Amino acid sequence: MLDKFFNDSIGQNVRQFTPAVDISEDQDKYDIQVSVPGMKKEDFKLELLDGKLTISGERKMEEKKEGKNFHSVETHYGSFSRSFYLPEDVDQQNISAKYEDGLLKVALQKSEKNISKATIEVK
Repeated sequence: MLDKFFNDSIGQNVRQFTPAVDISEDQDKYDIQVSVPGMKKEDFKLELLDGKLTISGERKMEEKKEGKNFHSVETHYGSFSRSFYLPEDVDQQNISAKYEDGLLKVALQKSEKNISKATIEVK
């Protein structure tokens, strides 16, 4: 009963959703695309801490307008947070993000690989 009380009361006022994320890679970078239509670029927060990138934000429902009755609301509203551990070859000083056409696009440039080559003499 106590578990039910805490589970039912926590998060009652805070709605959350999980946006769809696509991650791709090419020779120079990794791309993360987060599908979050209806937001503004100011609504996002990106943090990098100890190799973990956290993307969070909140999509707010438009204020109720007089004379408007919703018959169906399928759009997800509320806050979200997604975290990703970055591969070792990501240049953490060279990460960029932009928001366009309902997609938050994060580009993670790869660092140049230091290829070490040596010939070892057998004695």
